[in-house]
Amino acid sequence: MEQRFYSTNNPGHKVGFKEAVFNSMPLDKGLYMPEEIPELPAGFLENIDQYTLKDIAFTVAEAFLKGAIPAEDLKLIVDDAISFDAPVQLLDEHTGVLELFHGPSLAFKDFGARFMSRVMGYFMQEGEKTLNVLVATSGDTGGAVALGFLGVPNTQVTILFPKGKVSPIQELQLTTNGQNIRALEIDGSFDDCQALVKQAFADTELNERFRLTSANSINIARLLPQTFYYFYAYAQLKRQGIKQVVFSVPSGNFGNIGAGLLAWKMGLPVTRFIAATNINDTVPEYINSGVFNARKSVATLSNAMDVGNPSNWVRIMSLFAGDRELLKKMVWSQSYTDEQTRDAVDAVYQRYQYIVCPHTAIAWRAIEDYRREAQDEQSFAVFLSTAHPCKFPDIYDERLAAAIEIPDQVNDLSSKLKQVDTLNAEYDTFKKYLLDA
Repeated sequence: MEQRFYSTNNPGHKVGFKEAVFNSMPLDKGLYMPEEIPELPAGFLENIDQYTLKDIAFTVAEAFLKGAIPAEDLKLIVDDAISFDAPVQLLDEHTGVLELFHGPSLAFKDFGARFMSRVMGYFMQEGEKTLNVLVATSGDTGGAVALGFLGVPNTQVTILFPKGKVSPIQELQLTTNGQNIRALEIDGSFDDCQALVKQAFADTELNERFRLTSANSINIARLLPQTFYYFYAYAQLKRQGIKQVVFSVPSGNFGNIGAGLLAWKMGLPVTRFIAATNINDTVPEYINSGVFNARKSVATLSNAMDVGNPSNWVRIMSLFAGDRELLKKMVWSQSYTDEQTRDAVDAVYQRYQYIVCPHTAIAWRAIEDYRREAQDEQSFAVFLSTAHPCKFPDIYDERLAAAIEIPDQVNDLSSKLKQVDTLNAEYDTFKKYLLDA
């Protein structure tokens, strides 16, 4: 029987995977979640160290999507989308880093964006209305989505990013694609960009005119493939004799850690999750005080985490049936300033001769603080490296900057022509842009 997906705002509203992917967000403004957390095949976790990343990705995807996509077609989608590695580098006897920046846009979001674009392409029927993909980005999402959908037939992608709040390389990744990719620079914050996209999905006129969907982590097809690398990280650790792990996740819109918690619900042996944020501390404040105070985001060095009202938090709360005390047993959270972020970048380099991006630095720093507070020095901890350090050149001193290897695709960006439109953060302006375009 095919998996169904319910709205977090109305559990009685259930749809199949195809509808959840293309509608992205229900009209009740909830988010789609799987009705049942699937059981993995017997012996899968016991023998996971014998599987490749693609083997693991297919097994997990098939468990979720059985009945929605035939196995042979799903295998082709996975093989095409997951075409790069996600290695765990062991830094010392109790610490490792999961490198998620080996995809085409040099960020972890390549996993979700490439899988989603292939799924959408698979479901698209000849002669159907052009698919209009709207996506808000605080940094890396846009580049991953742009490369994931570039040249995909019968699709038009519109990427909204906050003016002056993405790094120069991130901006080039958003604005130099052309073809079916449009870049919109919004004079506001990421939260403004996200609000514009959400309002568009609830707009009856736009939905009658266009076939709208999202490529943000609000789309369930972005979330599911992010579970793959948690299982793969465990497979690599198991080969080293490590059978229990703490994951520290740099968190902004909370899709990444949400996928990890979904993997845990499927049976992945995780001791604890650490939600590490910058000073946009809505979630740490809620976990520690019980008050969820959504607010305007503040710009930081770790710009992809500059989110004041994280959309995916409702998904995480649904996994814990809204019980904060239950959540606190599994999720520890802390926030960090830019000064602490810079200090962490230097500390990681001094200790391991390893260079991290600002988001990754926060995740490492959170492990150090968690160990002290929880008095847990022995658990093996893995922090997620979500982006290549070359994307954030302004945060490094000359010594570290000189040590960063610049990938070829970054060097090629500077020779490309930027194509970008600038709008204010008013919804009427954005709606007119879409209708006129």
